[in-house]
Amino acid sequence: MVNPIKRLLGQTAVYGLSSIIGRLLNYLLVPLYTFVFADPADYGVVSELYAWVAFLIVLLTFGMETSYFRFLQDSEDKDAPFSNAFLVVAGVCVLFFSVLLTFNNEIERLIILDGHNEYILLLGAIVCIDAISALPLAKLRAEEKAFQFAGIQFASIGVNIILNLVFMLLLFDKSRPEEGVLFILAANLCASVVKPLLLYNQFRRIKFVFDWGLAKTMLIYATPLVIAGFAGIINETLDRILLKQIIYDPQNPSSFHEAVAQVGIYSASYKLAMLVTILLQAYRYAAEPFFFSQMKNEDRNKVYVNIMNLFIAVVCLVFLVVSLNIELFKHFIQNQSYWAGLSVVPILLMANVFLGIYYNQSVWYKLSGKTQIGAYIAIFGALITVLINVIFIPKCGFKACAWATLIVYFLQMMASYFLGQRFFPIPYNQKKFVLYIGVSLVLFFLGNSIQTSSTIFNLLFNNSLIASFIMIVYFLERKALIKN
Repeated sequence: MVNPIKRLLGQTAVYGLSSIIGRLLNYLLVPLYTFVFADPADYGVVSELYAWVAFLIVLLTFGMETSYFRFLQDSEDKDAPFSNAFLVVAGVCVLFFSVLLTFNNEIERLIILDGHNEYILLLGAIVCIDAISALPLAKLRAEEKAFQFAGIQFASIGVNIILNLVFMLLLFDKSRPEEGVLFILAANLCASVVKPLLLYNQFRRIKFVFDWGLAKTMLIYATPLVIAGFAGIINETLDRILLKQIIYDPQNPSSFHEAVAQVGIYSASYKLAMLVTILLQAYRYAAEPFFFSQMKNEDRNKVYVNIMNLFIAVVCLVFLVVSLNIELFKHFIQNQSYWAGLSVVPILLMANVFLGIYYNQSVWYKLSGKTQIGAYIAIFGALITVLINVIFIPKCGFKACAWATLIVYFLQMMASYFLGQRFFPIPYNQKKFVLYIGVSLVLFFLGNSIQTSSTIFNLLFNNSLIASFIMIVYFLERKALIKN
């Protein structure tokens, strides 16, 4: 029998071919954007637009991916959950885009886009296409067609990268930054269209038969997930929106530039912390259907425990690699005017470590059907996010956003752990939780406290600390990896 942990790692690696490699290619757009947008305020506009994308994807997919995975396990007709989930998403997208077409001018004024309502329409088209493609892609994941999934994702990302390079390096006029924003959105729209084109066979097989009873049950299951996802996106991206809204003073027109510039600086630094997020994305693609597939496994708790131990070790390793090599990673940001935000990178990295643990723990309320508790946790986090940002952004600027992210993800992680132990106990190894996080923090502070004038010495010393962490993890986890 194949070791389930090795199976999950293998699928994560394949999904990572599109997610990690693809996201890393997108990661390489950061030096491009910070080069062509000499003013951080111009990059801030792009960052804020994509913060809205995160909200809209959660709204438009309406939790139907997870709902599909859940009801697929118990349904005799395997096509029924897919067809119903797809039709729900398609209906939501049609309604949403109709609203955008009707009220785009009012929406532009509300979110302060300086008269560019065309941004809204392009963004709406992008998120609708991505949402409609989400269910066919989820079906590939459920069928464990990881290579086909990876190929489609990678093709879309490749188109986006190529068009960005062509548009921004050959056609973009730096004296017209709004033109650059349009080019970026146009490239993304073309990349999004690639997905349904390559998913033609999946779309062709959709049975347009709507079972209201099944759909209602799936919606009831998914609604708390949507609320949780929406609240989670508040924790993840609302800070960039609030940063502009709070700093901007309509009575002082010059404050608009300062507000958007802070968004640009913070967003560029946030990108440096995205390596943990990239890993999380690839892992989640494989983990969600995998966890559901283990529902009837008598040793499932043991599998979940071993996976959690390895997961924490890996995300802590990424935290150390980036934070202790910040002198190298900062050069991904080409313009030094953005470097004012580097101090928040380690804070955001550790915040994403806590977020990853929280995501891993969320298996308990998905498997037990208590998805409403996940919604409560996320709502609690969203309220704290808003509170901290509203109080401290006027005093601390984007640093308040970073600390709010860290505090909220830590609190959510702890809340999920204790509630999980009450409703769906999984005997996690708390000592390893504390050990891996604690050791990584000690090594980080040690690396930053012992610094010399020699950059080479600093890098060698810091990376020797990283090597020591890897040896500790290998010594403690080698049995879980080799056991059949």
